[in-house]
Amino acid sequence: MKRFLSPADIGDLHQALQEALAIKADRYANVELGRNKTLLMIFFNNSLRTRLSTQKAAMNLGMNVIVLDVNQGAWKLETERGVIMDGDKSEHLLEAIPVMGCYCDIIGVRSFAKFENKEDDYSEKILQQFIDYSGRPVFSMESATRHPLQAFADFITIEEHKRTERPKVVLTWAPHPKALPQAVPNSFAEWMIAAGYDLTIAQPEGYELDEKFTQGATITHNQDEALAGADFVYAKNWAAYSDPNYGKVLSKDMSWTVSKEKMALTNNAFFMHCLPVRRNMIVTDDVIEAPTSLVIPEAANREISATAVLKRMLESL
Repeated sequence: MKRFLSPADIGDLHQALQEALAIKADRYANVELGRNKTLLMIFFNNSLRTRLSTQKAAMNLGMNVIVLDVNQGAWKLETERGVIMDGDKSEHLLEAIPVMGCYCDIIGVRSFAKFENKEDDYSEKILQQFIDYSGRPVFSMESATRHPLQAFADFITIEEHKRTERPKVVLTWAPHPKALPQAVPNSFAEWMIAAGYDLTIAQPEGYELDEKFTQGATITHNQDEALAGADFVYAKNWAAYSDPNYGKVLSKDMSWTVSKEKMALTNNAFFMHCLPVRRNMIVTDDVIEAPTSLVIPEAANREISATAVLKRMLESL
């Protein structure tokens, strides 16, 4: 596997799941696979779970790890072609990327949507340059449009806890004070559809996601209707995708907060969220602290999904 951005890159999800569960049963079984191999993790944005889980995954496989925070301790990087570099950016990404490739075997990149230009965000300008110019296998640690390591971990978590073969999974928008990218909901929808689950997406009007990620899901503007009979409830905020409101906050409607009353509409559903979460905006305390909350097991599975991906990449070197 030379890159990891979507479920299509990992292939058969049942096989990927079995590999992940085997890793979870013995996460050091492949510790020799990464000996004398180096992972370079490049962060254009902040991280907690992704940084820790991916570094731990690399250690599980015996890899060396280099972590670069682009905005702390590195030269400021120019990303645009044709720019006269007479400002505060001292190095161009087109030189920096092949240099980075000289020092490692695999590269992970974290680069969020900037909400300045939808075409730039959805063309994955920064991530794509690493794929094109590094000469190394590249995986996304969350990009402008996707968060595949999170969605893979979500898939593992649902498979471990589902009570029926084809559970009803609800992805619901919830309020947030800031504009957040669509990467997590895009990937979650993409993976749930690929897994064959019964996926419903509930959002206020104006919050429709890119159809290439949601085709096959049921879409509704009625949250209560969506939650009826749900087996899993995944709450997440995202900013508007459609023009002319791309990247904007159109609503902070607190009636969309996932509460105990909302969860009572479900089939005793499990609650999920990628974290970090704004308590009592996205979800109330009593829901996130309930026995049916999976936010910690879900986060723990980030180590497993990252180990499975890195294992596949090491095997392809």
